[in-house]
Amino acid sequence: MKTFSDYINHLKKNQYSWLITGAGGFIGSNLVNFLLGLNQRVVGLDNFSLGIKEELLNLTKNYENNLFTLVEGDINDKKTCILALKKVDFALHHAALGSVPRSISDPFSSNEANISGFLNMLISARDSNVKNFIYASSSSAYGDHEALPKVEDVIGKPKNPYSITKYVNELYANTFEEHYGFKSIGLRYFNVFGPRQRENGDYAAVIPKWIKNILNRQDIEIYGDGETSRDFCYIENAIQANIISALSKNEIAKGQVYNISVGDQTTLNNLFSMIHNNIENSIGENIKINPIYKDFRAGDIRHSRADISKAKKLLNYSPSHNVEKGIKETVNWYINKK
Repeated sequence: MKTFSDYINHLKKNQYSWLITGAGGFIGSNLVNFLLGLNQRVVGLDNFSLGIKEELLNLTKNYENNLFTLVEGDINDKKTCILALKKVDFALHHAALGSVPRSISDPFSSNEANISGFLNMLISARDSNVKNFIYASSSSAYGDHEALPKVEDVIGKPKNPYSITKYVNELYANTFEEHYGFKSIGLRYFNVFGPRQRENGDYAAVIPKWIKNILNRQDIEIYGDGETSRDFCYIENAIQANIISALSKNEIAKGQVYNISVGDQTTLNNLFSMIHNNIENSIGENIKINPIYKDFRAGDIRHSRADISKAKKLLNYSPSHNVEKGIKETVNWYINKK
């Protein structure tokens, strides 16, 4: 079975056309950057309700003008989706409203983007005859099932609107295979982090937010006692999963959902220490800061860890970064950004 390096070499010799929805977002923009770096043609679709247009254009201006095409529009508009999918080989669907707290405060918007928008993209991709349709699912689909590690075919009851939307995506994908023969691949991401992740705003992810606060000598907040744990996944592991899923010739691997992470657990207390130490080492300065512990957050689960054996077996997925390596590279990126 081919390795990720084999696929990279293949892309260096062969040019395809890729649609990336949510191209201005965290995972989407990293996928855009990766594929353009391999001389691939990329169409980016985004309505920029969350992503920042200027940042995406600044990213893509370093590449040949004819490699990147921006389609500014909404995935709930069928004409926009069909236009974006024209002559596209592979579709990587990452447009969504993330964040559990956001979905609790505004379930309608999450449903509109994550379910109605997803269904529109799925129909459009089917009708456009793309070679492979890869979509972002989430570990939140496991709901209240507490057993560890998380195995793809054993899930519980959804704990919040966001987890409902991601599970419904998987159900729709299964239905489209059953009724239309249209196979897709879902990637259940576990707490992806890395460069270009938003550090500002009410729904900023924990790692970039903590990096920003520590660099600015500001307090950081931990919900609960700090012993809550997550399987943090560096962005390059997520990129690998997208590429090997899109290019895989293994028919058994299609029509499946995969856990994408590293198969490990890191508590929030350990995560804080890891980030704090890396920042101090990088800038050569001691920073005295202690976390402030607050009440547990509604809708959160206590622990999470992925079983990635299925992705290893069917996709030959092999994560390149553990959490320590990923944190070091992420901290350095944000420091250089400043």
